[in-house]
Amino acid sequence: MKFAKMMLRFFALVLIPLLPSLNASAQKVKYKDLIVLLTAKQYERAEPFLKKYLKENDENPNAFLYMGVIFQEKTLKMDPLIHTENLCANIDSSLLFLDKAYKAITDKELRKNDEYYEAYTRRDLRTGKFVIKLSDVQLDIENRMRGLKDRKDRVKLLKNYFDKSATSYAKANALYKSLLSTYGNEKEFFLRSDDEMVVQMKRLAVVFDSAITAFDKYKSVSKELGKTGYSQLVDLQEIKDIKRDGSSPVDFMKDDLKLWDYKRWVVQSMEVIEKEIIPVRENLVAYDIELNNLNEKLKKDSVSVKSDLTRLGNKLLAVQLRKYDSDPMPFSLFDMKIAELEYRSNLILNKALRDSANVVLRLGAIKTEINDLQKIDSLANNLSQRNFEEEERNYHHFIAKVFGTLSVLKSTISATQEFAKRERLKKETEWETTSQSMKWEVSMADSIPLYFETGRDLKFKSLVIEQDKYTFGLHYQDSLAVGYFYTITPSRIPDLKAVFPVDQLIYKKGYFPLVKGLATSDVAGNAYLLLIYSTQKNNDHFPMTLAKIYRSDGLAWSNNFSVEMLPSELSLNSDTGDISIKLTGGNGEAKIMTVDKTGKVKKTD
Repeated sequence: MKFAKMMLRFFALVLIPLLPSLNASAQKVKYKDLIVLLTAKQYERAEPFLKKYLKENDENPNAFLYMGVIFQEKTLKMDPLIHTENLCANIDSSLLFLDKAYKAITDKELRKNDEYYEAYTRRDLRTGKFVIKLSDVQLDIENRMRGLKDRKDRVKLLKNYFDKSATSYAKANALYKSLLSTYGNEKEFFLRSDDEMVVQMKRLAVVFDSAITAFDKYKSVSKELGKTGYSQLVDLQEIKDIKRDGSSPVDFMKDDLKLWDYKRWVVQSMEVIEKEIIPVRENLVAYDIELNNLNEKLKKDSVSVKSDLTRLGNKLLAVQLRKYDSDPMPFSLFDMKIAELEYRSNLILNKALRDSANVVLRLGAIKTEINDLQKIDSLANNLSQRNFEEEERNYHHFIAKVFGTLSVLKSTISATQEFAKRERLKKETEWETTSQSMKWEVSMADSIPLYFETGRDLKFKSLVIEQDKYTFGLHYQDSLAVGYFYTITPSRIPDLKAVFPVDQLIYKKGYFPLVKGLATSDVAGNAYLLLIYSTQKNNDHFPMTLAKIYRSDGLAWSNNFSVEMLPSELSLNSDTGDISIKLTGGNGEAKIMTVDKTGKVKKTD
C-alpha cells in the first residue's frame, strides 16, 4: 500500500507533464497512466482521455466515478445564470456516472483496485490499520449525488427568480413608458388622469412588486448556493421628474443595480391624484355652478351680482390648478362668464345714469358698458383660439360635467362672442349719438353749438366756449345779430341764458369772420363779462360791445365802444367791480381801458 502511494506521487510529480503527448498519439489509453492525472485532480487534462477510455471500456467503476467527479467539478466553474442549461446538463451527466459507479463498486472492486481509491483510505479505529471501506465510498457518492440534485434545483430556482425579476422589471419599465406616451408630460399626466390610468398605475405597482419580490428570492437562493459570481445590490432611485427619470433600462447582471422605484412613484402620484386633482376637478364644477346661480339670480331679481362675485373668489382654486397648468382653460372660461355677469350687472346699475339728463353721466355709463363688452369679446376670442382637442383631454371631467360635450362648449364660447360683438355695435352707436349731443346746448327749440364751425350756415355762431362753463356768440335772425350767452351744464340744458344787443350793422352775418370775442367771470361764477369786437375799423376805430350778466338777474347792461387799438385781454377786479380791457397796437404799444361796474368808461391810459 505504501509503495503504491509512493509510485502515484512519483507519477503526479514527474510523469504528468509527459502524459498528454505520450497518450495523445497512443491508440489505446491505459487506465494506470490516466489514474495519475485523475488522482492529481488534473480533470481538464484528463477528461478527453477518460472519455476515450470509457468508449472502449464500460466496466471500470472507478472510471465512472471519476467521470462523475469531472462533470461535477465542471458545474462549479459554470455561470449559473448564463449557462444554466449546460450546467444542469452537466449535473445530469455527473449523476448518471455517479449512479453507475455506485452500483458497480463492491468490496471486491476495492480489494482489486485499492490504489484507485486511495482517497478513501482511513485508519480503522478498531484495528489501527489503514483500510478502504465500501461504506465510505458509497457515502461519498451519495453525498455528491444529493448535493448535485440540490444544486440543480437551486440553480433552476436561481435562474427562474432572476429571469422573473428582470422580466417583471422590464415589464414595469414598459408600463411606465406607456403611461407617459399616453398621458404626456407631468402637467398633462395629472390633468388627464382617469380610471384607466389608475388601473395601469396599480398594475405597474404590482408588476414592480413582483420584480422586487423575485429579486429578494433570487438573492436568498444565491446565498444558499454560495459562490455564483454575482453580488447584485439593489439601489432604488426616486423618480423626481418624469421627463428625465424612470425610462432608462437596467442591466440586471451589474452588481450596482440601480432600479427606478416605480412603486414609490405610483404611491406619490396616486396621492396627488386623490388629494389634489380629484378635489380640484370637483371644485371647478362647483365654481361653475356658483356662477350659473349668480346668472339666474341676476335674471330673476334684476339685481347686480358684482358684490357676490367679489365674495365668491377663486384664488385658492387657481393656486391649486396652476401647479399643473399655468394657463388653465376653465379659468379663462370663468373669466369670460364673470365678464358677462359684470356687464349685465353694470346694465342694471347704470339704468339710472342712462336715463339721466346729465349727458356726461350717460356717456360714462355707456363707456363702461362698451369696455365690458370689449373684455367679453377679447376673452371669448382668446378661448376660441385654444386647441380644444388637447383641452378636452386635459379637462375631460370638467367639460363632461358642465357642458356634456366639447361641441356644446365651443357653441357657448361662439355664442358669447357673437353677443358681445352685437351688443358692442349697439353701444357704440349709442355712444356716438350721445357724444353728438355733447356738442350742442338745447334751449327750448334752439340748439346752440358748443364747437367752432365756420363752414355751416348756423343761426348761432360761437365766439367763446369755456369748457363745461359757458359759451357766447352772435345769434342771427336773417342777417341781423344779437349777442347770446348760455351756461354749459352736463345735461346740455342751460341754467342761465341771456341775450344782449349789439351794433347790427357792424356785426352783420357776412362780417362774422372779422368778429372776435373775449370773456371772463368772477371766481364764484356770479358775474360774467362778454366782449365782442370787430377786427375791421369803422371810422378809423375798432367797434366793441361790452356786456355784463349776473347769474341772479341776467343782463345788467350792454354798451358799445370805439377804440383805437384791438382788445387782447379782459379782466374783472372783484373788490371794486372795475373792468380792465387791455388794448394792443400793431407796433407793440398797449393801453388799459377801465370801465366801472355800471359800464361807463373811467379812464384809458
